[in-house]
Amino acid sequence: QVQLVESGGGLVQPGGSLRLSCVVSGSIFSIDDMDWYRQAPGKQRELVASFSSGDLVNYVESVKGRFTISRDNARNTVSLQMNRLKPEDTAVYYCHADGLIDDKGRYWNIWGQGTQVTVSS
Repeated sequence: QVQLVESGGGLVQPGGSLRLSCVVSGSIFSIDDMDWYRQAPGKQRELVASFSSGDLVNYVESVKGRFTISRDNARNTVSLQMNRLKPEDTAVYYCHADGLIDDKGRYWNIWGQGTQVTVSS
């Protein structure tokens, strides 16, 4: 069974930093895209940062220069370093993997359970 397990959320003051991590558990053959999404109360889920299998990285405009996504293919992990956090960054952050092929050749498009990030003084 393939699962995404996130960690690293919490409460931080404006201007502070947090690092989110996501580990893909299970027997994996390959993964295309690994992404971070977020959903604030009353808002739609939005793509925050993506890291493709071709090493293409993209960010939503509001986090450019503050957030950095990184990926370790050997460990099947993706991380999101968040600096200079703002109250508007408050949301539940979700890890997402698309185009995941497990050792049985099955295709997965899978989400983590989400981790709360709260930016408040």
